[in-house]
Amino acid sequence: MSNNNLTIREIELKDLDAVLSWRNDPAIRRYMLTQHEIAVDEHAQWFESIQHNSNKHVLIVQESQIPFGLVHFTKLNKYEVMDWGFYVNPSATKGSGMKLAKLALDFAFIQKKWPKVCGNVLSINFSSRRFHLKLGFKLEGVLREQVHINNEWLSLWCFGLLASEWNPL
Repeated sequence: MSNNNLTIREIELKDLDAVLSWRNDPAIRRYMLTQHEIAVDEHAQWFESIQHNSNKHVLIVQESQIPFGLVHFTKLNKYEVMDWGFYVNPSATKGSGMKLAKLALDFAFIQKKWPKVCGNVLSINFSSRRFHLKLGFKLEGVLREQVHINNEWLSLWCFGLLASEWNPL
């Protein structure tokens, strides 16, 4: 799927080094449920595990053929309600996250025709909470003190966006 010079495609072996460096960047890692630094062999095992998993879609978003972000969708139930997560290259230009989100949600709702996308955000990630609301997601609940990270109990904010609510900005 493409939008002018923006494209979204399945992750490939050639993307692994860039994706690992983005994912291990402290600015990204601090908001992930798994916060340890990912080793190369662990990353390779993850890539291998998604190759044959029809419930997961891991995609690269690029502009003018240059990758700048990753988005993944995981099927939550038989009705194709999807959970999503994403991150962009920490050195990407301002606005790259919004470009990624619009293209990814178009992919989800227009191309795939999935009925709903959900996202879970750590309570300390204020920018992602605002970002989801800006995209039209609704806060569906807060799982209080759901995860234990760095000796602290953190809540998860649960967001949902229905296909009928998606309005590309």
